[in-house]
Amino acid sequence: MSQDCIRLEFKVDSENFASAGSASESVKTQLKLLGIGSSDVRRVAIAMYEGEINMVIHADGGKATVEIYHDRVEIILADRGPGIADIALAMKEGYSTAPEDIRALGFGAGMGLPNMKKNSDEMRIESKLGIGTTIYMTVRLT
Repeated sequence: MSQDCIRLEFKVDSENFASAGSASESVKTQLKLLGIGSSDVRRVAIAMYEGEINMVIHADGGKATVEIYHDRVEIILADRGPGIADIALAMKEGYSTAPEDIRALGFGAGMGLPNMKKNSDEMRIESKLGIGTTIYMTVRLT
């Protein structure tokens, strides 16, 4: 990569399952164009997609910011949702607050946050009830 950093920003719409995943798909395409290895592309795409779906299901929209460096990809997912009351509980596989109609669509299985953590090298969650949640993830490129 010739630049120090490539910065991409995406708006994520609330309850818009038709566009959910478009940001992660754009990032995936960009990483492939930059010659990033397939396992790294996969990890970034999974972490991004899970975050996007969470914003679509649980939040009133949000913004995904991705910064691509020569040695890492940094992802910031910021939403205006209800916040996460118990982050430790939300990190447990299978725990979900998704409503039944969302689960009927095949979403809300309680794997979003665990998959985000599994596919990133660093992950930090900041959440305030009634204000929103911001998730910071770093994927180191191999």
